Amino acid sequence: MTGELISSILVVMGAVFCGLSAFGLVRLPDVYLRSHAATKSATFGVLCLLTGGFLYFWFKDGTVNVKLLLAIVFVFITSPVAGHLNGRAAYRSGVPLWKGSVQDDLKVLGEESKETSK
Repeated sequence: MTGELISSILVVMGAVFCGLSAFGLVRLPDVYLRSHAATKSATFGVLCLLTGGFLYFWFKDGTVNVKLLLAIVFVFITSPVAGHLNGRAAYRSGVPLWKGSVQDDLKVLGEESKETSK
């Protein structure tokens, strides 16, 4: 009974975070903030969903589902890396920052690389 409650809470939390992530993808102003919404909250949401499913089968049947464990590890590793690479590719291809952005950490690195290539 307790295991089903914990897994249900995790599944609902995961669904809420995935919904917030989808809302962020629609509402946020530029590609960098959208990438942040997609990677952070969607990763957490999917991890909560998968963990809830894993715990449900563990408590209900007493079995450990290796496929769910591998999916959790795979999502945990690949999603943030893909979001980082998408943001870096957007920056290098010249996609402008949102006008309300207050900090550009990569601008200094871009200027240094231009000076060394001269």
